[in-house]
Amino acid sequence: MSMVFCRGCAKQIHQSALSCPGCGAVQSATAGAGAGVATVTSGNAYLEVLKKYAVFKGRARRKEYWMFVLINLLITIAIGYIDNILGTTPLLGLVYNLAILLPSIAVAVRRLHDNNHRGWWLLVPIVGLVFLIQDGTPGNNRFGPSPKGLV
Repeated sequence: MSMVFCRGCAKQIHQSALSCPGCGAVQSATAGAGAGVATVTSGNAYLEVLKKYAVFKGRARRKEYWMFVLINLLITIAIGYIDNILGTTPLLGLVYNLAILLPSIAVAVRRLHDNNHRGWWLLVPIVGLVFLIQDGTPGNNRFGPSPKGLV
């Protein structure tokens, strides 16, 4: 019985499954060939992170994490500008930051998993940042298959 990781929620599912029983994510037709490799499917890392807003299992590539951070920064700047124009200075920014808090933590934890570290390292500021910058572990590790597809 060969198992792979779901592309949507990173849970283990049977290799022949067309969709995940847990989250309903459609799996690729060649699930066995890719060994459940999680890739950015929509081409937009920001949207991919939001789709997996509370998924703390699995791994995230550097590109996925840092593109999310960059787009999030640009949106925060734009919301700050709109807040100043409307005169509601802390309101829109606060609502956006609260809405994006859980996805931000989840993608950072998955990024640490790519380096074969637990998510608790986020609580150690400098060490956590170093782990977020480093390249991921090639091949499979205890958190799942490599998102790059390197075996």
